[in-house]
Amino acid sequence: MEGFLKERIKEGVRALYNADIGDDLIQLQETRKDFKGDFTLIVFPLLRFSKNTPEKTGETLGEYLKTSCSQISGFNVIKGFLNLEISEKWWISYFRELAKDENLLGRCRVSDPGTILVEYSSPNTNKPLHLGHIRNNLLGFSLFRILQACGHNVIKTNIVNDRGIHICKSMLAWQKFGNGETPESSGMKGDHLVGKYYVLFEKMYKFQAEELMAKGVEPGEAKNNAPLIREAREMLVKWESGDKEVMDLWHMMNSWVYEGFDKTYKALGVDFDKIYYESETYKIGREIVLSSLENNVLYRNEDSSIWVDLTAEGLDQKLLLRSDGTAVYMTQDLGTAVLRHKEYNFDKCLYVVGNEQNYHFQVLKAVLKKMGYSWADGLYHFSYGMVELPEGKMKSREGTVVDADDLIIEMKETAREVSLQLGKLSDYTDEEKEEIFRKIGLGALKYFILKVDPRKNMTFNPAESIDFNGNTGPFIQYTYARILSVFRKGEQMGVKYEPSQLSDLKGGEKEVDLVKLLRRFTDIVKESAQSYSPALVANYCYDLAKEYNQFYHDFSILSEKDAGIRNFRLALSKVTSDILHTGMWLLGIEMPERM
Repeated sequence: MEGFLKERIKEGVRALYNADIGDDLIQLQETRKDFKGDFTLIVFPLLRFSKNTPEKTGETLGEYLKTSCSQISGFNVIKGFLNLEISEKWWISYFRELAKDENLLGRCRVSDPGTILVEYSSPNTNKPLHLGHIRNNLLGFSLFRILQACGHNVIKTNIVNDRGIHICKSMLAWQKFGNGETPESSGMKGDHLVGKYYVLFEKMYKFQAEELMAKGVEPGEAKNNAPLIREAREMLVKWESGDKEVMDLWHMMNSWVYEGFDKTYKALGVDFDKIYYESETYKIGREIVLSSLENNVLYRNEDSSIWVDLTAEGLDQKLLLRSDGTAVYMTQDLGTAVLRHKEYNFDKCLYVVGNEQNYHFQVLKAVLKKMGYSWADGLYHFSYGMVELPEGKMKSREGTVVDADDLIIEMKETAREVSLQLGKLSDYTDEEKEEIFRKIGLGALKYFILKVDPRKNMTFNPAESIDFNGNTGPFIQYTYARILSVFRKGEQMGVKYEPSQLSDLKGGEKEVDLVKLLRRFTDIVKESAQSYSPALVANYCYDLAKEYNQFYHDFSILSEKDAGIRNFRLALSKVTSDILHTGMWLLGIEMPERM
């Protein structure tokens, strides 16, 4: 409709003012809810042609459009805004085409798709996944589906931080205090077991530093020279030199972690096309750094460390290789970026990483550009806010994080309690009930996180997320299940929805209002892809579910005597259920058929 209106507006300006205008002067948008109309034209850019007031220009153009276009049933002018009302006949005609479309996402394809890498998860192998990782994974996976729906070639990638001083901390603690403990002997998931020793290291390291301070050592020196941290640094040097004992320990403990990660990813419903490992890509990064040093892009400090000077770019000087030759995070990110572009020749690479790393990614792009990689302009830091609990921030070192596995189990159990209270699953088998509880619990978790603007910090409250009323995943799932129950009941009554019924549709203002909301789905998905915001899709699904529930409450569907009206309401129900299902799928949320 927007394209049609733009052409008619051009015709109107030509007929009324003898002027030809381009699309850039036609500012058309959906009419705000508090005004009557469907589309609003901003009149001010046309005043140079009308030589008249905004109000008079709007009135004249509105009258021309209403007279010459049967699709426009009315208009009103408020200051410099022309609100156009589209006829009920057009909306019903549009809905017929929408209802026939078996590929809703086909309407979302953009004209210029590209190759986009989305990096998400990025775990460390010294601890299990936690609530912060859940937000990261859900955002990344949803971005993948939304971008893919718009026609882009999207590659899901993960970079595992499997080297560095933090990894050595877990390894050293296990070596000193583990007594040969394994996932099998302890009954713990491997990632949880390794995380246990990371927390133990920090506890013992803190104790040693405090002992030194009690003897009069300055705090900074005490933290730097505590025996455990010195041993961890020595282990890192041995690791980078390929020491067999250290490498064997590293391989063993990492294998425990990877097995644990895989179970969590499966439970969460996310996956990857390619997994990179820092233990491999840092080598590429180091070679790039050494090569750039030879080309005088970088400089070597007096202690033999290698740096880049970015002061001309408005940044600072950044360490790329330590004095002992070991790599830093930036080193591996350089190597990973170069390797990925070589493998996929991407147009864009989205890093789904928390906002505490904003500066890091500014530096990454600047360093790559300084090294001559022009494609670095395609790197984009999808900077999202932190997720906290009502009690406050989580701290991995102190073991006060919300474990991802525990949270998934808790959400399923909460869904079980709420669902059993509603008492609508009595004729389901235990296995079927468990599957419904899983879908509701995960749906609540995913929706609560994804409905928030990703750039904002958020507080996750499990009790609020599982409410069957309000802006929650279970509310949308329940609406979907309610619509399916309408069709099941219809079959029992002998009232069946058939696509052939679309030729006989009759409705009123409420039906048309629902059509208008259904029409927005395509635009919402495109906007969500363009702005990298799954929250737009999430909140649209809620708005649609809320509007349908009001419609369901106000009007009878199956008992409606007028066949044309009944057919319209059934068709509206069918398309609403399809769009809810598709929209929630884009968020990685499954929809139970009964609740």
